Amino acid sequence: MLHSPFWEKLCQAVGISGYCSSLRDGPHITAGFLCVGEGWLSPVTLPCTQRKPDLIPSGKLSMVHTTMEENFLEGTLHFLSEFVSCQHCPPKEIISHLIRQILLNPNQGEILKDTYMLLMKIQMLHPANTATVGWDWTLLKYIMEDQEKPPGWLLFLQYVVQTLEDDFQQNLRLRLLQKSIAKKVLSCDTCFNNVKEVVEWLITAVTGVGFSQPQEQPQEIASSSAEARAECRSSAPWLASTDQAEVAPPAFFGQRVMLLLQRMLSIAVEVDKSPNCSSRKIADVIFPFILNIPLRSQREAFLNTMESQLLRCKLLELLFQHSCDVPTTLPLSLAKILYFLSHSSVLLQCQDETATWQRWDEMLQYLSLLLMSYQNVILEHLRSSLNDRMDLIIQKAKPKLQDSDDISHLDIQLKIEDFISRMQQVLGQPFPLQIMEKLCMLRELFLIVTAT
Repeated sequence: MLHSPFWEKLCQAVGISGYCSSLRDGPHITAGFLCVGEGWLSPVTLPCTQRKPDLIPSGKLSMVHTTMEENFLEGTLHFLSEFVSCQHCPPKEIISHLIRQILLNPNQGEILKDTYMLLMKIQMLHPANTATVGWDWTLLKYIMEDQEKPPGWLLFLQYVVQTLEDDFQQNLRLRLLQKSIAKKVLSCDTCFNNVKEVVEWLITAVTGVGFSQPQEQPQEIASSSAEARAECRSSAPWLASTDQAEVAPPAFFGQRVMLLLQRMLSIAVEVDKSPNCSSRKIADVIFPFILNIPLRSQREAFLNTMESQLLRCKLLELLFQHSCDVPTTLPLSLAKILYFLSHSSVLLQCQDETATWQRWDEMLQYLSLLLMSYQNVILEHLRSSLNDRMDLIIQKAKPKLQDSDDISHLDIQLKIEDFISRMQQVLGQPFPLQIMEKLCMLRELFLIVTAT
């Protein structure tokens, strides 16, 4: 349950006084808010009637249209805030106007916050679907690739991801993902070019080229966000602390953008019937980009913020296969990961001026990451479609293992010892302590995974 001045103020604006945390107590609307500042708010459920909402009455709409024609932004926001309710929703063109003419116009200060809060109020009460969504891919592409981004562009990106997320979750509950907004704009089957563009935006965000930090936000946004961040962290473990955000705002801003775009890629993996095929297609697109990311810190940021464990598995598998002196035809499995330990060279040749042992250190780190991601893929049935996965979870089905997942403790120990011998030849003495620490961690991970 969320309780904070920020949240109470928002809910007062919506016109509700209480919360309900269970979908079993009657018909509800669900909204998973994005903090205006640094992260996600927990999803909340709001009681509402089952009756389809009506449009705002024509007399009231004419007042709104008058303010729009006069370019009286404050008046437009005021009237809509008053007129939008559980029973009445604005037409699609009004939502589009809020986005295009106010949120994405070069207005700064309080007007951006008010517009964003109004859009989120509408989204909470009347979640967007394919018929009512107020943005399209052409607009998103233009904003993301515009060199002179408007001050409200990050709020817009947050709103876009929120509409995708809410609609995705609603259609998942109904098992109708084919009717979701995500299917329309992020399907690897029907609009893969859009997914490729998300990859390009993500690489741009990771490398810090092309995305500028929005100008300083209004004080009320910053303070409201600070109040909400403590509530956010329990449901968003990736969030940095408030102190970290204040110390390094540019890095924190970049992380916010990465997390939003990574969520879009995660949705793209899941929205079609075969996450396995979708993740492979996306990994193929990412692969040449990651080979050219210059800094280890940037590569780690890219991989560590990746929300889809399946996509991370596919990408790391490509990287290790690429670095093997003799590529293997084994399917991804525990035996293949052990093979990578024996046959991989350093993954990325001299991308930055680091010592040879540091590049091997990075390789071992990613091998551990691959092993942990693979374990999650198997245990959580991530290769199956979401509909099938829900059935498997309900049935408490056991993970599907392959013959090449059957490795012994002796296999693990021999491969570790072979790697140590190889490193002694390559690196000489004294043997770096960091390499030994990562090898010990890798060995323990293998032992844990084989035991489970």
